[in-house]
Amino acid sequence: MSRLIAAALTGLFAANFAFAQATPATPAKPATPATPATATMPAQPATAATPAIPAQPAGAAGCEAKAIDKSGKPLAGAAKASFMKKCEAGASANAGCAAKAVTKDGKPLAGAAKTSFMKKCEADAKAGR
Repeated sequence: MSRLIAAALTGLFAANFAFAQATPATPAKPATPATPATATMPAQPATAATPAIPAQPAGAAGCEAKAIDKSGKPLAGAAKASFMKKCEAGASANAGCAAKAVTKDGKPLAGAAKTSFMKKCEADAKAGR
C-alpha cells in the first residue's frame, strides 16, 4: 500500500514539475458585463481610433532611439532635426537597396555578394543617381 501511495505522489510531483516548466498559455480576456447604461445606448459604427502620436515614417522610430550625443544625452533642437533628416534619408535608401538585392532568379542575395551590392547601391543613392 505504501508503494502505491509513493508511486502516486511521485507521478503527481513529476506532472507538476512538467506543468511548471511548460510555457504558460495566454489567458482569455474576461467578458465585460453589460451595464444598464450601455445596454440602452445606440450602437455606434466601428471607426478607426485616431492615434495619439502622429504617424511617423517607417525608420523614424529607430532614428529617434539613435539620436543620442557622445555623452549619452538625447539630442535636441537643430542637432536632432539634422540627425533625424540624415538618418531617415539613409533608412529609406537602405530599404530601397535591400528590396533590390536579389539574383537574376529572384532569390535574395547573401554574404559577400549582398554586402557588395548594398555598398554600391547606397553610394549611388547618396550621389543622387
